[in-house]
Amino acid sequence: MLPVARIDKTPFEAEITGMTHDGRGVARRASKEPGEAGKAVFIAGALPGERVMAVQTGRHRSFDEARAVEVLHAAPERVEPRCEHFGVCGGCALQHYAEDKQILAKQNVLLENLERIGHVTPERVLEPLVDAAWGYRRKGRFSVRRVEKKDKTLVGFRETDPRFVADIARCHTVIPQIGEKVEALALLVDGLEARRDIPQIEFIAGDPVDGFSGIALTIRHLSPLSDADRAALVAFGQQHGFAIFLQPGGLDSVHPLWPAAPKLAFSLPQWNLEFVFRPLDFIQVNAGLNGRMIADAIELLDAGPEERVLDLFCGLGNFTLPLARSVREVVGVEGEAGLVQRARENAAHNGIGNVQFHAADLAKDLSGQSWMREGFDKLLLDPPRSGADFVLAHLPLKQFKRIVYVSCHPASLARDAGYLVNEKGWKLKAAGVMDMFPHTAHVESIAMFEPR
Repeated sequence: MLPVARIDKTPFEAEITGMTHDGRGVARRASKEPGEAGKAVFIAGALPGERVMAVQTGRHRSFDEARAVEVLHAAPERVEPRCEHFGVCGGCALQHYAEDKQILAKQNVLLENLERIGHVTPERVLEPLVDAAWGYRRKGRFSVRRVEKKDKTLVGFRETDPRFVADIARCHTVIPQIGEKVEALALLVDGLEARRDIPQIEFIAGDPVDGFSGIALTIRHLSPLSDADRAALVAFGQQHGFAIFLQPGGLDSVHPLWPAAPKLAFSLPQWNLEFVFRPLDFIQVNAGLNGRMIADAIELLDAGPEERVLDLFCGLGNFTLPLARSVREVVGVEGEAGLVQRARENAAHNGIGNVQFHAADLAKDLSGQSWMREGFDKLLLDPPRSGADFVLAHLPLKQFKRIVYVSCHPASLARDAGYLVNEKGWKLKAAGVMDMFPHTAHVESIAMFEPR
């Protein structure tokens, strides 16, 4: 991007014709050369069908960036954002867009990616999965920064300009027990001697148990905490019912401050399961949507009681253990050994004996593993943003009768779908989106494949 000083800040009028994958409006500025198409410009805060006044904020070779400063003609889908910090805080991108339209926009992103990147079209588009649109985030990370010019400590998500921390008092997308206490957290940190040495606070929430809220805060600190600071953190935890963990170094350094041994767990009542986890473990952010997603994945996989299922990128066993309730055996594989250990512990905790969990580098060929040589009937995978191209290239795909792919990034899903369909002879039977992160541009999706 060219230096900001070289960007013309004169407001310009724009007609919005589409939306980018990250929730910005798409327009074209008139070309100075007759007959030439104008340059694409991506405008934050603008919706398809609108006419806006915008100010340019960035310049690139093939597109420009801008933000809307006035809406001249509003789309019928435009709504008033609930949060007063929308547009500054980078936690949300779509609060100005009606909720039922947000998920359709995400569906369009998925289908466009499948067509453009993977050159595939699903035979069936699944009904979008949705749940609560507010107060849903049960896991996340607040940035912390002491701002001397303001004489205050800020706690919140990064601004749209990620160099800065948003100055917020509450967050409407975080579960209310935490989201309503952002200002209290900022005041807590501001009163600590170590306030300049605390860069982040992670939060995670399970189910209430034995009078404990099930919520934990992990305080990352770059210098040792004084007795007074530790006492202040304990008092805050006791006042609000939060477990307090400290993280003076890497992941292995995380330890409880108060209480001594808090239990963090969430349940999946539909399968009579309880998952115990640690404060920095990965769990799905949206508890309500998670249950719907698992049920949908199991239905799409359609594994019978005599079948053996392979679950790759299994984490704590979020899909593995529910699947085990209805099949002969499930093998869960995950790259992080700590998660594998806790998955095994959760299987034992729930009395489930027809599962295996293995730690393995999923960027390497797994064919030599003993548990691979036994063969499988169905495959479920839930890879990170980078997708599963290497895994799919090295799996003996012919053994599977069906594949269900859960994705947190539509571009990598589209690439992998293209590989399965165009190079390996599979059919994309169904695909759809799931609103794991309402009001953000994040697209979670699910796809089901069968061999031709």
